[in-house]
Amino acid sequence: MKKFFSDLFNDNNSINEKAIIGFLAFCMMCIFAIADIVTGTMDKPLLVNEFIYDSFKILTIACFGIASVDKFINKKKDNN
Repeated sequence: MKKFFSDLFNDNNSINEKAIIGFLAFCMMCIFAIADIVTGTMDKPLLVNEFIYDSFKILTIACFGIASVDKFINKKKDNN
Protein backbone atom coordinates (compact mmCIF):
# COMPACT_ATOMS: atom_id res chain seq x y z
CA MET A 1 0.00 0.00 0.00
CA LYS A 2 2.88 2.34 0.80
CA LYS A 3 4.42 1.63 -2.61
CA PHE A 4 1.09 2.36 -4.31
CA PHE A 5 0.84 5.79 -2.70
CA SER A 6 4.47 6.60 -3.44
CA ASP A 7 3.92 5.59 -7.07
CA LEU A 8 0.67 7.57 -7.17
CA PHE A 9 2.42 10.83 -6.32
CA ASN A 10 5.45 10.14 -8.51
CA ASP A 11 5.54 12.12 -11.76
CA ASN A 12 6.77 9.14 -13.79
CA ASN A 13 4.21 6.46 -13.06
CA SER A 14 1.83 4.22 -14.98
CA ILE A 15 -1.11 4.92 -12.64
CA ASN A 16 -3.96 6.97 -14.11
CA GLU A 17 -4.98 9.27 -11.26
CA LYS A 18 -8.06 10.51 -13.11
CA ALA A 19 -9.40 6.98 -13.42
CA ILE A 20 -8.86 6.34 -9.69
CA ILE A 21 -10.76 9.51 -8.72
CA GLY A 22 -13.52 8.65 -11.20
CA PHE A 23 -13.83 5.13 -9.82
CA LEU A 24 -14.01 6.40 -6.22
CA ALA A 25 -16.71 8.92 -7.20
CA PHE A 26 -18.62 6.12 -8.96
CA CYS A 27 -18.35 3.96 -5.81
CA MET A 28 -19.79 6.82 -3.74
CA MET A 29 -22.71 7.09 -6.19
CA CYS A 30 -23.32 3.35 -5.79
CA ILE A 31 -23.23 3.67 -1.99
CA PHE A 32 -25.79 6.49 -2.18
CA ALA A 33 -28.00 4.35 -4.43
CA ILE A 34 -27.82 1.31 -2.13
CA ALA A 35 -28.49 3.47 0.94
CA ASP A 36 -31.47 5.05 -0.83
CA ILE A 37 -32.90 1.62 -1.69
CA VAL A 38 -32.39 0.31 1.85
CA THR A 39 -33.92 3.36 3.51
CA GLY A 40 -36.76 3.33 0.96
CA THR A 41 -37.67 -0.24 1.86
CA MET A 42 -37.76 0.79 5.53
CA ASP A 43 -40.13 3.71 4.65
CA LYS A 44 -37.59 6.31 5.76
CA PRO A 45 -36.38 9.12 3.53
CA LEU A 46 -32.67 9.37 2.74
CA LEU A 47 -31.72 12.98 3.31
CA VAL A 48 -28.89 13.60 0.87
CA ASN A 49 -28.67 17.00 -0.73
CA GLU A 50 -29.14 16.79 -4.47
CA PHE A 51 -26.05 18.88 -5.20
CA ILE A 52 -23.83 16.33 -3.41
CA TYR A 53 -25.03 13.49 -5.65
CA ASP A 54 -24.81 15.73 -8.73
CA SER A 55 -21.25 16.66 -7.77
CA PHE A 56 -20.23 13.00 -7.66
CA LYS A 57 -22.01 12.42 -10.99
CA ILE A 58 -20.20 15.31 -12.70
CA LEU A 59 -16.89 14.25 -11.15
CA THR A 60 -17.33 10.69 -12.44
CA ILE A 61 -18.23 11.80 -15.96
CA ALA A 62 -15.42 14.36 -16.07
CA CYS A 63 -12.73 12.03 -14.74
CA PHE A 64 -13.56 9.17 -17.09
CA GLY A 65 -13.99 11.58 -20.01
CA ILE A 66 -10.66 13.29 -19.39
CA ALA A 67 -8.95 9.93 -18.85
CA SER A 68 -10.35 8.69 -22.17
CA VAL A 69 -9.25 11.80 -24.06
CA ASP A 70 -5.82 11.63 -22.42
CA LYS A 71 -5.46 7.98 -23.45
CA PHE A 72 -6.51 8.84 -27.02
CA ILE A 73 -4.05 11.75 -27.27
CA ASN A 74 -1.16 9.69 -25.86
CA LYS A 75 -1.97 6.86 -28.31
CA LYS A 76 -1.94 9.35 -31.17
CA LYS A 77 1.46 10.73 -30.03
CA ASP A 78 2.92 7.22 -29.85
CA ASN A 79 1.86 6.53 -33.47
CA ASN A 80 3.72 9.62 -34.72
